[in-house]
Amino acid sequence: MSWVSGIFVYFITYWTVLFTILPWGNQADPNPALGHAPSAPANPRLKQKFIATAIVSAIIWLAIYVLVKVEIISFHDAARQMSAEMQQ
Repeated sequence: MSWVSGIFVYFITYWTVLFTILPWGNQADPNPALGHAPSAPANPRLKQKFIATAIVSAIIWLAIYVLVKVEIISFHDAARQMSAEMQQ
């Protein structure tokens, strides 16, 4: 895996994990301030969620990296198959 594809894989992994972690532990504010949505979380803890997302994404990215290096997953084979299908 080249460094460019590694960055793209991490970026996609990060955003996927972020959207799964964001709703964790949210509690609606029982007394919302004027002008705020009643469903908005009282304490969203975004800093903790971004840190957790970075850690989980790094672990997932490392697993994908190992699978690519061992050639269990091959981006080259997938690209060749897509190219062959497009030529048909």
